Amino acid sequence: MRLHRLSITAFGPFGATQEVDFDALSSAGLFLLHGPTGAGKTSVLDAVCFALYGAVPGARQSPGASLRSDHAPVDLPTEVQLELTVGGRRLEVTRSPAQPRPKKRGDGFTMEKAQSRLRGYDPERGWHALSKSHQEIGEELTQLIGMSRDQFCQVVLLPQGDFARFLRSDAEARGKLLGRLFDTRRFAAVEERLAELRRGAEARVTAADERILALAQRIAQAAGPAGAEATPVAARPGEPGLAEAVLEWAAIARSTARERLDIAHRVVAWAEDRQREARHALDAVRELARLQQRYEETRLRSAALEERRPEHDRCQKELERARKADRVAPALELREEAERAYRAASDGLGRARALLSPELRDVGADRLAELERKFQQELYALDAAREAEERSARIEGERVRLNREAQADDELIREADVWLADWDSTRAALTGRIDASQEAATRAEQLAGLLAPARRRLDAAGRRDALATDVQQAEERLTGAREQELDARKSWLDLRERRLRGIAAELAAGLVAGEPCTVCGSADHPVPASPGDGHVDRATEERALAAQQSAEEARARAEQQLGLVRERHAAAETEARGDDASASSTVAELGELVDRLTGEHAEAHRLAAATNPAREALTAAEREHTERLEQRQQAHGRMSARTAAREALDAEQARLEEQIAAARGESPSVAAHAERLTRRVARLADAAEAVRTEQDAAQRRKQADDRLSDAAFRAGFDTPEAAAATLLDAAAQRDLQHRIDTWQAEAAAVADRRAERDAREAAEQPAAQPSAAQGEFETAEWLLREASSALAAADERCGELTRLSRQAADEVRRLGPVRQEYDRIARLAGLAAGTSADNERKMRLEAYVLAARLEQVAAAATARLQRMSSGRYTLVHSDARTGGRRAGLGLHVVDAWTGSERDTATLSGGETFFASLALALGLADVVTEEAGGVRLDTLFIDEGFGSLDDQTLDEVLDVLDSLRERDRSVGIVSHVADLRRRIPVRLEVVKERQGSSVRHRLA
Repeated sequence: MRLHRLSITAFGPFGATQEVDFDALSSAGLFLLHGPTGAGKTSVLDAVCFALYGAVPGARQSPGASLRSDHAPVDLPTEVQLELTVGGRRLEVTRSPAQPRPKKRGDGFTMEKAQSRLRGYDPERGWHALSKSHQEIGEELTQLIGMSRDQFCQVVLLPQGDFARFLRSDAEARGKLLGRLFDTRRFAAVEERLAELRRGAEARVTAADERILALAQRIAQAAGPAGAEATPVAARPGEPGLAEAVLEWAAIARSTARERLDIAHRVVAWAEDRQREARHALDAVRELARLQQRYEETRLRSAALEERRPEHDRCQKELERARKADRVAPALELREEAERAYRAASDGLGRARALLSPELRDVGADRLAELERKFQQELYALDAAREAEERSARIEGERVRLNREAQADDELIREADVWLADWDSTRAALTGRIDASQEAATRAEQLAGLLAPARRRLDAAGRRDALATDVQQAEERLTGAREQELDARKSWLDLRERRLRGIAAELAAGLVAGEPCTVCGSADHPVPASPGDGHVDRATEERALAAQQSAEEARARAEQQLGLVRERHAAAETEARGDDASASSTVAELGELVDRLTGEHAEAHRLAAATNPAREALTAAEREHTERLEQRQQAHGRMSARTAAREALDAEQARLEEQIAAARGESPSVAAHAERLTRRVARLADAAEAVRTEQDAAQRRKQADDRLSDAAFRAGFDTPEAAAATLLDAAAQRDLQHRIDTWQAEAAAVADRRAERDAREAAEQPAAQPSAAQGEFETAEWLLREASSALAAADERCGELTRLSRQAADEVRRLGPVRQEYDRIARLAGLAAGTSADNERKMRLEAYVLAARLEQVAAAATARLQRMSSGRYTLVHSDARTGGRRAGLGLHVVDAWTGSERDTATLSGGETFFASLALALGLADVVTEEAGGVRLDTLFIDEGFGSLDDQTLDEVLDVLDSLRERDRSVGIVSHVADLRRRIPVRLEVVKERQGSSVRHRLA
């Protein structure tokens, strides 16, 4: 991987855009990145890391920290752009972090999301876009580089402080760093997986033992007292021998339970015999007590019956007299009914006579009937007059209807005349609307043909103005590229001329004593030329030539880019002119044209849309014109018909009036006269009927009196009133009969029970004692229940113990393979975790792998450490244990002067620096090889050189200079002043009030 160019904008301490040319800095192989404290030297490395991984190194990625420079203007966005070659591909990655930017509308700021862009360079197509996805770019670069961000920060950006701490740290701290660099998570995952499998297998064994113990507890509960005779199981879950102890204890509990079951059977048989004997005795005592109580109840009922005998006799006599009075009841009811009918007829006759005139109130029924027939004949004669009067009223309604219809037709004719008077103007207006809409439709089509080209011209004008700025920028870049090319060519020619002037010294450097000179051929070289001040060697001239060629290529690219932009600008200008090639319109003018055409087109389209409504309105108006003509003609016809109808009604009305006047007499109308006659007829008819009804009721009352007297005499009563006083209703008679029947039934029942022989014999014996027999029986019952419960419990206990023992045996059989698997997994997990006795050094699997990596790093670091220390120190890996800690990640230094091996923490400050530098370079080689041999052409070393003396510094710089043998470039980040003298190629970071800036010092 080689870095070519870095562009930093508004990043960290850099308020403006800063360009870092790594190609120029790497031309000498070793360059210095220096500047005052806080200027931003490390920020340059942070920008490289941010461009590649989207984040700065972890130590400086604090939560809430912003990468945006506080010196940058608000309208200048933060951006980092890095051009590099990796994996044989030339790429350009551009990243912008999430940052606030001014709102496009209104005041304030809005948060803009982070953005990433990746471009690739093809010699045929030039730069072309590859992706804008954060995830895709990150995966692509990580795959090409072959390292994670932590590995890159340790291998490419060598932080000397971290490696100094690495030398002094313990095994655990070294393990964390090496684990991040070499990604040994898979080995840690193996350890965790084995531990997880062990925990799972252990959990399964423990769960099986717990199930067996749970069964043992259930067996103990089921065994009850029988389980107390056996020794309880003392083993805990997971301990060997638990299963066998549970099975042995269960067998003892089963044997004891079977013995107790036999005893329970014998006890139940004895309790059943005693319960049968107690039952027979209790039944006999209860029967004796029942008979004695029955005899006593019979004696008490007989005494109560004799007390109620007088009441029984009285009820019997009263019932006999009531039954004799029942034979007079029909005559009494008939007399009462005749009396009620007579009183009602008398009241009706009084009311009917009150409605008659005084002279008719005392006449008989025949006279009233005669007057009724007379007035009825007069009423029949008024039927024709009533019909004439009703017809006269209907004629008046027909006149009102004809007048209403006449008014409606007059109004219809007036409205029709008014509407038809304006018909010509209405029709002309509607026809004009149709013509105007059709003209608007034609205009809309014409405007649509003009609007589309105008919009295309407006878009082209916008592109033209934007491309004009691009043309200006491309011209400025081309001017800068030409100036750089001239400067590079001038520098190369100057160096070439200086080299040619000192070429003799360069040739003299190749002279060998005794061998002929390649120029003059002499074998003697008395005074060989020596290089003077400012001598230029071949490598310097070649670098200048390469820089001149690179500048020439950059100028060619700028010219090509300018040509492409100019072509696009000319095409946009031609499209913006349109058909008018003589003048160029501005965006504002074309915008006004598009707005005007859009407005006219919208107005024309709106008018054209009214064509169909206008046609529909004209059709409706013509239809209404025809309908109004027809309605007016029909109204005139109806007016003529109504005139004839009025004349016929007048003639009929005059004839009916004469007939009505003759029939109504003195009444206001025929109906009133007929109603008066109807009321008179009805009153006469009612009065005649009332007289006849009153006479009939008097006759029936006299007949009822005669029948009642005869019935009372035959029943044995002196008067009808005496029979009525003795009379009882049906409910009272039923009550008397019920009392008599109840007494007789009780007397019969008492007689039957007094005749029972067993009850008399039981009464002669001593009183029965059922409570004592009941107590004896209950005691026998309780004993039987207790014995049965004990038998059932013993039987259930035996069955439950047999079932649980069978389950325990099954669990023990299933536990066998599970425990074997646990033993195998536990042994592997103990080996991987370093806790097994078979692991002599107590090294975890991950530590074992890291120890091998550390041994490779120590070997690679020793090759450079010996050069830096003039062969004195050698780094060796140690797997010895220190204290109570585990072995595997020890690091010692061997001192060749003393022959002793000691811990790296005992090195001095300067020795610690070059030892950590050697360790960092060795680590970079090992990580590079693990990453698939990715070539690292650019390295950075951060600080630490101030602790070295001059001789050691020279040796360290020689080692770093040797890295160029593989075409590497090394950047040293330091503010040590002596390095500026020793390293001519420098990148200086200058701290200023408006933000830091970078300056290239290229010798």
